Amino acid sequence: MQDEVRDLPARGDQWSRFLGGSPLGVLLRLVLMSVLVGVVLAALGLDPWNIIASIQRLADWIWSLGFDAITGLWRYFLLGAVIVIPIWLLSRLFSAGGTRR
Repeated sequence: MQDEVRDLPARGDQWSRFLGGSPLGVLLRLVLMSVLVGVVLAALGLDPWNIIASIQRLADWIWSLGFDAITGLWRYFLLGAVIVIPIWLLSRLFSAGGTRR
């Protein structure tokens, strides 16, 4: 019977496994993702120095926008339904006719 030899991982391998990749690669990805998320949050009007007030402003903006969005969504639904529902109905009618024996 052979004794199993376990190799201990090198110290750098432990860091890479913990971080999910090479430390420099992970750092670069984190910096890029932070910049992208920062751009999105800035577009939403969030300010990192006054985050609570920014979140309240965003919530108020979404609340006031919500009712206008429902009206706009209804108009888009009706506009799309004029095309989608007749095409769906015709496809169901033609597929049902082809499956009968």
